[in-house]
Amino acid sequence: MRSKIVSEARHASLRRGAVVCSLLAAGLVSSSALAGKNNDGPIVSLTDGQVQGTSASGVNVFRGIPYAAPPVGKLRWQPPQAVKRWNNVRDGSSFGNTCPQVTELGAFAGPTSVTEDCLYLNVFTTGSSKKKGVIVWIHGGGNVDGESNDYDATKLAQGGPDGRETVVVTLNYRMGLFGYLSHPALNGEGHLSGNYGIMDIQQALRWVQRNIAAFGGDPNRVALGGQSAGATDTGANVLSPMSANLLTRAIYESGPLPTLPSAATALGRGQGFATAAGCGTDASKSSAQCLRDLTPERILQLQGTPNANGPYIVGPFVDGTVIPITPEKAWTTGQFNKMPVMGGRVQDEANFSIGITEYFSGQPFVPMTAAQYTSALQATYNGNAGPGGAPPAYPAGTADRVLAQYPLSAFGNDPMKAYNRVQTDTQKCQADHVLHLWAPQITSYAYDFTYQDAPYYFPKMPGFKPGAAHTIDIQFLFDNWHGGQLGVNLDQTTGQPRELTGQETKLSDQLVAAWTNFAWSGNPNGSGNSPWPKYGAGNNAKYLVQDIPLSTSNRKDYRTNYKCDFWDTVLLYPSE
Repeated sequence: MRSKIVSEARHASLRRGAVVCSLLAAGLVSSSALAGKNNDGPIVSLTDGQVQGTSASGVNVFRGIPYAAPPVGKLRWQPPQAVKRWNNVRDGSSFGNTCPQVTELGAFAGPTSVTEDCLYLNVFTTGSSKKKGVIVWIHGGGNVDGESNDYDATKLAQGGPDGRETVVVTLNYRMGLFGYLSHPALNGEGHLSGNYGIMDIQQALRWVQRNIAAFGGDPNRVALGGQSAGATDTGANVLSPMSANLLTRAIYESGPLPTLPSAATALGRGQGFATAAGCGTDASKSSAQCLRDLTPERILQLQGTPNANGPYIVGPFVDGTVIPITPEKAWTTGQFNKMPVMGGRVQDEANFSIGITEYFSGQPFVPMTAAQYTSALQATYNGNAGPGGAPPAYPAGTADRVLAQYPLSAFGNDPMKAYNRVQTDTQKCQADHVLHLWAPQITSYAYDFTYQDAPYYFPKMPGFKPGAAHTIDIQFLFDNWHGGQLGVNLDQTTGQPRELTGQETKLSDQLVAAWTNFAWSGNPNGSGNSPWPKYGAGNNAKYLVQDIPLSTSNRKDYRTNYKCDFWDTVLLYPSE
């Protein structure tokens, strides 16, 4: 469905091209006025003007709606500014521009973009009832890549066969060095600074409060959620006092948020970027002007390559204002925006990054070796001093302790299986740590996605089986999600293309029902405590096991499966 919608929109755009050019050249009409002449879809009135969408499968879709002024020129590295009102009916049949990005994470994202005019959102709604629950969805991509175009929310808007009709908003937001940059010259300009991507999302949430009723949504039932980086950004908004009263539920898909970089780390990386770019590292106006004079291409050149970030990337960080305190301090002291939460992780999170590494190794593709497995653990846990002489992240000997817990012999001497468990188990235990802190304070629903055989969008590679890899669960919520334009969902056994079938579709129906029920009521069941029980307190807290069929497990078994007693002695959660 997503591919069909995108294709139809692109073809419609091409058909309009000749007419647009001639009319604009003659000065007879503005581009936003063309909607009424070329589109018979529904029209809604917003605070900034009217927009005309399209209709398909009983769902009205309004694409490419600006929620902030283009952050270009003097507005680069400024908080998002208000949209200039338009007078004619705006054409909402095409997606807005993708935000600047270079690191595509294999087949996950792309193509590369250098367009800073990218602060647009999209709305999916059935239009058949009023005051519906609302889901505002933040795409993933490590806060360096991704785009809203890849997320077809048709099924979520319909609620599937078992859920509730819901208004779904997807959006683009500034990422990488455009979205997260700390520098004395920018920080000293008298405006909020640093976490520009988080401020973009807050601007979109304010847009929702003003406009969502026009699409049948209830501004008092707004679930902010996202996957991966989207889950991180959801947590950042729950931490931020600037998001108070803008959302009423939070969804963490491959979350929740355990830690964030410090202001000092962000400043060091920002000054490193400025030095590499030939700009000053001081607080002068000339340093700020130098940074804003850089071309998007030059910034992306310093940001990274198609397969890796450079050394200056930081993502959301604790700046003291937008994000005032660390997650650990917030979760332990209760200094956050309290609301019902729903979140969890997949069983094989790390297979995503393992697959990307192999993807960029060939062709022919080369799987991880035993030596690379040992080297990777030593690099992470070796106890050496951090960048700039910072204290070691882990005590000396930690790498040996991890290797003793995860010897290759326990995984059939398969380095990728072993590395998946090391890297995934840390994330699973971090999630449990946060959920355990939340349990006495807010209503929480936790899950463990364990289904092993869903199609995956990377090519079939030697020695690699995705299992329940990071991102593989998105397709159960967003119809036919398959990463970026190079992704093709393949059967994990045959390596041939396929979509969800049979019982997989039923699992999709169940998850869509849970997500939409949660948006409506703060309860994924709609009402009651089944099939998804509240997380609860202590080791008897419950997880929903998202598999075929659904089941539940308790926290004690979860912690045993993922070796959390061990990781509790290793993982760090800075409170300052």
